[in-house]
Amino acid sequence: MRILHWSRLDARERAAALERPVQQSRAEVAEVVQAIIAAVRARGDEALREYTRRFDGVELRDVQVGAAEFAAAHGALGAAERTALERAIENVERFHRTQSLESVSIETSPGVRCERIFRPIGAVGLYVPAGSAPLPSAVVMLAVPARIAGCPRRVLCTPPDRTGKAHPAVLLAAQLCGIEQVFKVGGAQAIAALAYGTETLPKVEKIFGPGNAWVTAAKQTVATDPLGAACDMPAGPSEVMVIADESASAEFVASDLLAQAEHDVNAQSILVTPSAQLAQAVSSAIAHQSATLSRRAILDRSLAASRCIVVADLATALEVANAYAAEHLILQVREPRTLLTGVASAGSVFLGAWSPEPMGDYCSGTNHVLPTYGYARTYSGLSVLDYLKRITVQELTREGLRALGPTAVTLARLEGLDAHAAAVTRRLERLGVEPKP
Repeated sequence: MRILHWSRLDARERAAALERPVQQSRAEVAEVVQAIIAAVRARGDEALREYTRRFDGVELRDVQVGAAEFAAAHGALGAAERTALERAIENVERFHRTQSLESVSIETSPGVRCERIFRPIGAVGLYVPAGSAPLPSAVVMLAVPARIAGCPRRVLCTPPDRTGKAHPAVLLAAQLCGIEQVFKVGGAQAIAALAYGTETLPKVEKIFGPGNAWVTAAKQTVATDPLGAACDMPAGPSEVMVIADESASAEFVASDLLAQAEHDVNAQSILVTPSAQLAQAVSSAIAHQSATLSRRAILDRSLAASRCIVVADLATALEVANAYAAEHLILQVREPRTLLTGVASAGSVFLGAWSPEPMGDYCSGTNHVLPTYGYARTYSGLSVLDYLKRITVQELTREGLRALGPTAVTLARLEGLDAHAAAVTRRLERLGVEPKP
């Protein structure tokens, strides 16, 4: 990893130091995605089978997972793997149940009651990519809050393997989370099918889950169409930033950086530290540890976009972190909670030497579906709230309208909306109130 000294960089160089890896041309991706969406809308399941044959290299007769495949998946995993999934689901559910919000009802003025109530989204689509590794943890993170929110229909899509099967760990996780409809469809075609429906795959109202550039582009495209489906959040490649002081273990820091870098070639890992000695030690530890890891080819490419940044102090490190707005922010410093008070933008924060980022990925209880690529400045990680609609209610008594109605009439006339004013004045007149002209 390159080592950069923040104080020696000018404004342009500092901006370059915090740049993410360049993603594939948006125009090129958008053109391909729009063609896929159009084909799925026009030809439904036939188009899904065609794209599965082209992109996944497998011929599917049925895109939906049947009972026999679910049963086979149940028997394909050992007791330890099932127990691990159950433990993860338990923790994620425990944390997310605290997010179920209570309805609000207050009287803003005498006789004027305002409320906010919650209703689950009727049908949600959960997308679980396959890529170079199965992601049963993504099933847990998407399905648990959907179940807690009470969404009546929960549909999951995931790409098939070369044998035409969904990964058994993904299917078992889906079963444990109460998902009954699973379809073996991946990529932009899965997003199109979820957004518009096909003969066998039902249309949903909102789509959740991570994915590559094509999946992200498809989610954003269908979200702009009133006939399509909303999406959870924009996203890019996975990333981590570690702030570490001289007390940190170079071995631990290096392993945290490598854990993120192994996701894919566009993943990014950044260390920010006031210790030049630690930066050197981490760089050496990365070289040593990466030599023994199975995804070395991916690491070699992703580490090229990663770096160590040496800063004057931890206050400057926080400034860098807030400017970067990392998906994952790890604080390996003597007093991490003190530093936490200065964190303004991050998807999820990990405090201290004993809080490695994979714990959040799998089983601590927080959600690992997080804003990346700088979107943490304005977006939050996935929660139960994302699966709920918030509806406001108001109810006025005669006395309430008599007292507050003239205010609405005055404001309506101020805006030149006489029909608005009349809707109130007609009622006021019935109550014997003569609004001022």
